[in-house]
Amino acid sequence: MIMLADQLKNDGVKINFSSYGEATNFISKRGYKCIRVPPVEFAWTTEGSFTIKHSLANIPKWFFQLSKQINQEIRNMIAYEPDVIISDSRLSPLIAAKLLRIPSIVILNQVKLLLSPRIREFRIARLFESLSGELLGGFWNFADRILVPDLPPPYTISGHNLWDVSSTNSKIEYVGFTSPRFEINDTKVENTRKLLDFGASRPIVFIHVSGPHQTRLPLIRLCIEASKYFNEKIQFVISEGKPDGSTEPKRIGESGWYYEWCPVRDEIFAMSDLIVLRGGHTALSQALQFGKPVVTIPIEKHGEQLGNSEKIAEFGAGIMLHPKGLTAKQIADAVEIALRDPSYKENTHKMMKLAENLNGIDNVAEIVRSYL
Repeated sequence: MIMLADQLKNDGVKINFSSYGEATNFISKRGYKCIRVPPVEFAWTTEGSFTIKHSLANIPKWFFQLSKQINQEIRNMIAYEPDVIISDSRLSPLIAAKLLRIPSIVILNQVKLLLSPRIREFRIARLFESLSGELLGGFWNFADRILVPDLPPPYTISGHNLWDVSSTNSKIEYVGFTSPRFEINDTKVENTRKLLDFGASRPIVFIHVSGPHQTRLPLIRLCIEASKYFNEKIQFVISEGKPDGSTEPKRIGESGWYYEWCPVRDEIFAMSDLIVLRGGHTALSQALQFGKPVVTIPIEKHGEQLGNSEKIAEFGAGIMLHPKGLTAKQIADAVEIALRDPSYKENTHKMMKLAENLNGIDNVAEIVRSYL
């Protein structure tokens, strides 16, 4: 949304944000006004996995918070008088826009709520998934346009999260990845390589951890332990993804670095031979745009990330590791296999070529302009 706002701002468009949690600080740092609204969040365990039990227990709280969100958004819209509302996977702005008869666009890569594979083995769970998908699809239909930041079928990363929902099928438009498309300057990449003292003869692995803060630290600890198996054969960088964290790198052993917040993320993406990440759609699509094979470690029981990771594995663009009971040695072994087998790089390059023909941010901006 920041990239879209930057592009529209150049046309003289006035832009306001609303959000909650860590995103509000990130948006404000980029120079945009951001109104903080009541949060509606999932529940996470201390081990960093998604917990269905506690999330279901939060349903009454969700409805209460959602109603507060809708009221806040209505007040925001009445005060701001926007020509169009753009929602990043949030229902409350769509409901508010519908009530106020303001055109709205939703950008999302998950129409339905996917359950974990183990639960999905039960017929009742699959029925619940289907019914909740149609219910959610009805809400997403409040938007005038449903834009999916992904490649068209059959190469849709988020296919498991989108397909087979009849209420939205006719409205879905595939606009291409909306992750950053940076033209990386060779000089900047070389300067970053020198800063990290990385040689050209050994592979570079970027461990890029993102997501809710409760889920990041358990995986980071495991990845630091996994790095001990790299010896000196692999150079690596670990990024915690903490928005207000330090931008100074800290040494890990002889061949690694640790960032709380990585200011040269794109340069490291460009120079890396492999990316280790969660199954989040944005990070995956950016890795594919850079043509980098991946090792995915989705959040446990997180249906969307599990679905995305399964698709990446099906395309042969990376290795999916199941988070339950995962060990540091398994991470190190997967990294070594993905680096050694050239087919992962070849398959990733095929998808990179497809992505080059679809610029998601440009396509979304053009659609938004049609409402102004």
